[in-house]
Amino acid sequence: RSSKKQEGDVVEIIKRAKTTFVGTLQLHANHGFVIPDDKRMYADFFIPKKRINNAKDGDKVVVEMKDWPLNSKNPFGKIVDILGKPGEHNTEIHSILYDYGLPYKFPEQVEQDAANLPIEITQEEIAKRRDMRKVLTFTIDPKDAKDFDDALSFQELPNGNYEIGIHIADVSHYVLPNTILEEEAYKRATSVYLVDRVVPMLPEILSNNVCSLRPHEEKLTFSAIFEMNTKAKIVKQWFGRTVIYSDKRYAYEEAQEIIEHPEPFKIAKSSLDKNLTKAILTLDTLAKLLRKKRMDSGAITFDKIEVRFDLDKENEPIGIKFKHSKDANKLIEEFMLLANRKVAEFIGRKKDGSPTKNTFVYRVHDEPDIDKLAVLQQIIGKFGYRIDTRNVEFLSKSINKLLLDVKDTPEENMIETLTIRSMSKAIYTTKNIGHYGLAFDYYTHFTSPIRRYPDVMVHRLLQHYLDGKKSPKYPIYEEKCKHSSEREQMATKAERDSIKYMQVKYMQKHIQDTFEGVISGVTEWGMYVEITDNLCEGMVRIKDIDDDYYLFDEKQYAIIGQATKKMYRLGDTVNIRVKNAD
Repeated sequence: RSSKKQEGDVVEIIKRAKTTFVGTLQLHANHGFVIPDDKRMYADFFIPKKRINNAKDGDKVVVEMKDWPLNSKNPFGKIVDILGKPGEHNTEIHSILYDYGLPYKFPEQVEQDAANLPIEITQEEIAKRRDMRKVLTFTIDPKDAKDFDDALSFQELPNGNYEIGIHIADVSHYVLPNTILEEEAYKRATSVYLVDRVVPMLPEILSNNVCSLRPHEEKLTFSAIFEMNTKAKIVKQWFGRTVIYSDKRYAYEEAQEIIEHPEPFKIAKSSLDKNLTKAILTLDTLAKLLRKKRMDSGAITFDKIEVRFDLDKENEPIGIKFKHSKDANKLIEEFMLLANRKVAEFIGRKKDGSPTKNTFVYRVHDEPDIDKLAVLQQIIGKFGYRIDTRNVEFLSKSINKLLLDVKDTPEENMIETLTIRSMSKAIYTTKNIGHYGLAFDYYTHFTSPIRRYPDVMVHRLLQHYLDGKKSPKYPIYEEKCKHSSEREQMATKAERDSIKYMQVKYMQKHIQDTFEGVISGVTEWGMYVEITDNLCEGMVRIKDIDDDYYLFDEKQYAIIGQATKKMYRLGDTVNIRVKNAD
């Protein structure tokens, strides 16, 4: 009450937010109990014998809550799926998906409808589109990718400018409104990228075949085509449906090699390879100019390290590696950002700069939360860093300076993580407020319709406006935006959980091994340490530090020995021995 916020008591639960849980079955003579994996669910489920559904003692199962009488400390449940034995790889991965309500297989009818789609591109369809098949076109993707959403085309114009095409798989040509495919795509709303697999938004025949912009195949695309001068200024733009032919598929590593060591590629035997090399080098130069303009406008650049695993045939982790973003990644990123921004401006902004009233799907990012920034300021101050919170412009520049200053320091990953957490979450909405992190007034997601449902909505709306039609009513789109944002957050949590699960499996092979790490969190019961070599994080409990009696000092983000005054502070480098991993 001292905070002047309204308070109240819960008098009735009208609808439960979650009714299915993953857990382990304990069988008794005439009933069973399911112990939930989710620690927030404090009560075990009572399962009557008739609702055990052939599950065995010790199975990992999915339980559906049927009832929770007021006079019972345990909810009553029914086993609706048997996932397998705890500890088995597929069982644990399926548990993660189920926990977040993410499906791991398609209904038969969805697969059937996808298989029945007409794959052949007719002359009639080509006639409706801008034909780009003879323009130099290529893709750059991860080496293990199969769903190629985007391709780039490049040609030099007689006036010295460049025509650059950003071509996106035309998913909305195949996935039509009011179909089973559409319903399933909306329900999933996103592909989920776990450590060992992709759970696609669309059936594989679409995501990896029909829509995927594979090399040496004609494909239907939705494109943003720009005429750009040598200073990366756009002098003309065009949006619409196209047909393309990709001349070559590059992995990021191959494109990076061209950027870093271009000379051998410039003297390639085939004229196609020479032209592709020139295209990549020119686009890299333009991408760097686009990036500089973005940074000068106040964009924040998070270059967060991504954890990847080397897996054996049994999906056991045999190594951990880090994925860094290099020039080839940034080349693709800049042109995707450009297409996303320009599509949003085309629909959302009038020629005089004022906003239109057109219903559209925006990707927005609000300014950071003041309270979170205050906490961040306090923590980084212990390391001698600071951020300038006087206004939005100063803040973004000082955050970029902070991220530059912590580069290659022991505390880099921790401070970068804390800074990301102080930011607002980007969401989908029909109400445009701009994108703070990218420093864009208008922004959307247009470039990944194979793996994101909002991009499918954007394609449909863009075509709707290109056809000169009136703005549709926004409430249905706002509802779909909300759903898409929620599904995206669930997918992100599942992806993180799968990484943590694999890190635990990796560390189980290193019990009693010693590692160097950085203290990434301090609490009254111990300290979290992130291992430098593999970014696995674990807890060192105060009771396991036996050279003194340690107490938590909240103001100093430290634990301090009462006799020796020895201090373990947030950001300190320490050596740890692995005691357990679960």
